[in-house]
Amino acid sequence: MPLQSIETRRLYQQIAQQLQELILAGEFAPGSRLPAERELATQLGVSRPSVREALIALEVEGWVEVRTGSGVYVLERSARTGERLPVNAWGPLEVIRARRVIEGEIAALAAQNAEAAHIAALHEALGSMQTDAQAGRAPLEGDRAFHLTLAAACGNAVLADTVVQLWDARKGPLFERLGDYFETPTSWLSAIEEHRALLAAVSAGAADAARAAMQHHMDQSHERFNASWPKH
Repeated sequence: MPLQSIETRRLYQQIAQQLQELILAGEFAPGSRLPAERELATQLGVSRPSVREALIALEVEGWVEVRTGSGVYVLERSARTGERLPVNAWGPLEVIRARRVIEGEIAALAAQNAEAAHIAALHEALGSMQTDAQAGRAPLEGDRAFHLTLAAACGNAVLADTVVQLWDARKGPLFERLGDYFETPTSWLSAIEEHRALLAAVSAGAADAARAAMQHHMDQSHERFNASWPKH
């Protein structure tokens, strides 16, 4: 059963489904290693990050096991203890790319419209991130508060609700598994510095700089995921 070209709609789900079908058909036997990520991406005609999203989905659902430094291995049916993902679950990297577009403009608007109370709340959120990181905790509460405050500073309820929706997506199993690879003390410190640059731009009322700072933050978040994916 040859691999087929992939359409762009719900990309990671289509990739995961095709790999599941190949596993069920016996193309990839239990205990065997899947082809390398680069090979899968080439044969499917998709990007390597999209393949990674699909592999994370398969790992969450219990089809495969990712072994750092070795590869991705098909699990025996009896060993599958994963959970079924919702059919409408967003891909983590898809969300990061959407946030780059949406929150880049939010940051620019916040720089133009933020009031003293918003700036104070941003400082407080950044302080919360620093406290959690120093205590060895993922600084998610302060991170969320920072981004929601930026959205609130725009004075647009639709934008504020959109950012809440994007953040609530992080509660899903795909994002939780992504965090196993993505969230580290080093990544937290890098993210805090990126938020610091954002705060400086917004405080200065520099819309272009704020937009660029947010886009840089999202680009770095995307890159940190790529760098943290287990090598094999």
